[in-house]
Amino acid sequence: MSDSDLIKLYSARILALAADIPHHGRLATPQGTARRRSPLCGSTVTADVVVKDGRISDFAQDVKACALGQASAAVLGAAAIGRTLPELQSARDALRAMLKDGGPVPSAPFEAYEVLLPARDFKNRHASILLALEAICEATEAAQAAA
Repeated sequence: MSDSDLIKLYSARILALAADIPHHGRLATPQGTARRRSPLCGSTVTADVVVKDGRISDFAQDVKACALGQASAAVLGAAAIGRTLPELQSARDALRAMLKDGGPVPSAPFEAYEVLLPARDFKNRHASILLALEAICEATEAAQAAA
């Protein structure tokens, strides 16, 4: 990876997102929890959710990841409240397709994942970027199954 590739990948916007993750932490009494880990880099995200009427009403995430994983969690944190499981799954699938298959940026309210377009060329970073969405989907499934 050249210096210019690193500069492109770790833009000021990505670093700003990584430094300010909404809903960072854990919920005291979640209805659903999931922990996802990337075996390649060791990044982890634990998501806690409360679901009311099929929508996320409370959310927290404990993020221990690289700057790209943190930026991804920040984008999710800004959009998670009020989302349904199908919306979250659609965002996860669109982000995966954007990274791995050259697909379009996820649609609103997840369009801020556009900041991670430069990561398409760095396959070893994809798993960390996907962790937050994978964890919230799994936590939401667990919450709905327990209801």
